[in-house]
Amino acid sequence: MAASLEVGAISIMTGSDDFRTEDTGDESAEETKYDLKKDQDSEEDEPAEEPREPRIRETPEDIKLDAIVNTLAFHPKQDIFAAGDIDGDIYVYSYSCTEGESKELWSSGHHLKSCREVAFSHDGQKLFSVSKDKSVHLMDVEGGKLVTRIAKAHSVPINALLLVDENVLATGDDGGTLKVWDMRKGTSFMDLKHHDDYISGIAIDQAKRMLLTSSGDGTMGVFNIKRRRFELLSEFQSGDLTSVAIMKRGKKVVCGSSEGTMYIFNWNGFGATSDRFAVKAESVDCIVPITDSILCAASMDGVIRAINLLPNRVLGCIGQHVGEPIEQIARSRDSRFLASCAHDQMIKFWDISSLRDMTVSDYRKRKKKDGNLKSLSKKAYGGGDDFFSGLMEETEAKKEEDEGDSDSDSD
Repeated sequence: MAASLEVGAISIMTGSDDFRTEDTGDESAEETKYDLKKDQDSEEDEPAEEPREPRIRETPEDIKLDAIVNTLAFHPKQDIFAAGDIDGDIYVYSYSCTEGESKELWSSGHHLKSCREVAFSHDGQKLFSVSKDKSVHLMDVEGGKLVTRIAKAHSVPINALLLVDENVLATGDDGGTLKVWDMRKGTSFMDLKHHDDYISGIAIDQAKRMLLTSSGDGTMGVFNIKRRRFELLSEFQSGDLTSVAIMKRGKKVVCGSSEGTMYIFNWNGFGATSDRFAVKAESVDCIVPITDSILCAASMDGVIRAINLLPNRVLGCIGQHVGEPIEQIARSRDSRFLASCAHDQMIKFWDISSLRDMTVSDYRKRKKKDGNLKSLSKKAYGGGDDFFSGLMEETEAKKEEDEGDSDSDSD
């Protein structure tokens, strides 16, 4: 009898335990449902994450193309630039300091061979280009449509281009011939050959009267565009003259050279140089005036230097394409940026806004051994890198400016 009571008790206890276990399971399920509902409600109550604001950079982002870029030009009124490459393609981009905002607007493959120069019209509505295929193209900037094509503008590849005004264009070729075109008629009204080698650059004075050419034969040519005649050639310099620019309010003409020397001429004294300045660069291939006294010069060693004229001084490094020859540099319409293209297929942007306010004293402190080129932008290398070793000492320290004259604009 006692044994059966024990068995019954056990059965009752087990049953009650089973009953309690089932109750616990139901309660847990209910709690889980409640917790999920609570979590959902809390998620709905939380405000959605705001999208992150795009980063504002000091300069536009660098752009990499599929081929080496030969030439660059900035639009005169908008944040747009054009680039031409060795495959004959032309690209037009909008640029911005907002990260991700720079974008390609259109591209053109009208040239059959390498595009060597591009230039916007003064109103920014047309884009001119010349090529190794000997042609001159005129395109609509808005959509990239080819408007005019002069198929055999020269008998040899064209190397240089300058827009004189909205309808007049000057071109120079690999054989040393200069042509000046009336684009309304599509014909040239000047066709002169006085150089024995390629024409590397063309410049014109503010009155649009005198055309100046630099050539691979080591001379600078002077042409009167008003009278449509040749004036004279300068004396021969050592090495190719690779570029030409007018400085010092039209009183000086500067030519870069393949030897790394800059040759300076007085206006109306074109026959012989008035001064020369060894930049200690592998070459001076492209020069762009920034102010009346300061220019930027690009070299085969991949360095872009800021140079003051009279007193002749290398101010420092603007930027670099490490170990890659630079093909061309161009200044933006507001003189805030300098763009460069090189054999690394990159288009890079550099901040040059500080150059506008820079003054240079006649006083120069003694050079230090193994002095490094001073960095003039945040992206420029400097400070002990062997790449810049021995180029030039740091110039224009605060002490120098206090001790020397405020600025020198002597001729």
